[in-house]
Amino acid sequence: MQAKLDRPAGGQDGFSAAQLALSAVLIGITFIGLYAGFVFLRDSTADRIFIAIAAIVWGVGGIAALYFVFNNLVEKLPGNWMSRLQPFIFVGPAILLLAWYLAVPTLRTLSLSFFDRTSTNFVGLDNYIAVFTQRQMVEAWTNNLLWIVVGTAFVVIFGLLIAILSDRSAFENAAKSLIFMPMAISMVGAGVIWKFVYDNNPNIGLLNSIVTAFGGEAQPWLTLVQPWNNVFLIIVVVWLQTGYAMVLISAAIKGIPEELLEAARVDGANEIQIFFRIILPSIAPTLVTVVTTVVIFMLKIFDVVMVMTGGQFGTEVVGVRFYREAFTAGNAGFASAIAIVLLIAVIPVMIYNLRQFSQRQTF
Repeated sequence: MQAKLDRPAGGQDGFSAAQLALSAVLIGITFIGLYAGFVFLRDSTADRIFIAIAAIVWGVGGIAALYFVFNNLVEKLPGNWMSRLQPFIFVGPAILLLAWYLAVPTLRTLSLSFFDRTSTNFVGLDNYIAVFTQRQMVEAWTNNLLWIVVGTAFVVIFGLLIAILSDRSAFENAAKSLIFMPMAISMVGAGVIWKFVYDNNPNIGLLNSIVTAFGGEAQPWLTLVQPWNNVFLIIVVVWLQTGYAMVLISAAIKGIPEELLEAARVDGANEIQIFFRIILPSIAPTLVTVVTTVVIFMLKIFDVVMVMTGGQFGTEVVGVRFYREAFTAGNAGFASAIAIVLLIAVIPVMIYNLRQFSQRQTF
């Protein structure tokens, strides 16, 4: 009994320098094995299928081995240190990855934004001033505002209408599947599909084929005067994102107690009154979450514009302007300033979304 009382407050077998040294050796061997696997995958000329299988085994097995050896080391420490360090064994790799691939590049971009195009001469806030005063940037911000207002409004309205109308339909599953299907298409793929739809040639473009079939003239839909060409681009994203809004809103609607709706009908409320006085207030948190998520998406829009117009004909947005400055003009400082301003614009909406999720008010 006395031996048990005198045992150190560590892991199950207590703390010893020999066990600690052994755990450190295992960690070293694991890292050497992971590096050897990396070198093999990098330089190997073996069959691609074999390399793919080896990469999966190396990645999954390597992470599992790291967890095991680090956890084994922490369990050999005294109890107070074990309780402090053990949580970091599980969240530590994720924190390191976020720091290396997100925090460090963000700080590096922030640093570059205060220098000129060559990243050698300090220019202070000149790049940030240009972000809000340069003619092309003013046009890009205006177009982004149009995307946010028009695109978000149509995505949420159509998602809400479809969720309401299909809620008690006999074809609910089929209708929702068809509406959600575009979500499986990439942004680039959707841009290519709709570029054919808007093609000037009636023999190719579906829209011009319909117009000419009714006696109209074929129109260059993507080169029209603003804002109509932007509106036609927004339609593509509305087509893609309506399914997302519909799924979330539909889930929120199904969470409304049926007894509440029936009680309202018994009291003489019609369907319009039920919609505005019961359904909308009940799903308001979900609507806010959908709106903020779509706003973030519209702020970062890039793929559709780049594929369909390349930002020409007055359709340039902030994402395309960033790409032009960084990879075409080679202006690293100005491009970094655009990226930082876009990040700052997105952060408040993201924080609000995270608070909604943490309070479990989303559904």
